[in-house]
Amino acid sequence: MNRDEVLEVMRHKAVEMLEVDAAAVQPDKSFVADLEVDSLSLVEYTMDLEDEFDIALPEEELTDITTIGAFLDLIMGKLEAKAG
Repeated sequence: MNRDEVLEVMRHKAVEMLEVDAAAVQPDKSFVADLEVDSLSLVEYTMDLEDEFDIALPEEELTDITTIGAFLDLIMGKLEAKAG
């Protein structure tokens, strides 16, 4: 999957799970400040994306992830590593 395809999956899941507007799910947006996502919802969102992409997103790698773009970068790195 390319970056745009991954972002589209993230956007779809965010609309479905986080109840945010699709247009608001942009790389420069903060989960907390812009989208007003609480920590429990973010954990559930993360778990769903792990299942969707068949990757592991360890909690220690998520501590500095505050924006959609940073999360997208992390997922892309996991997908590239998985692809070999």
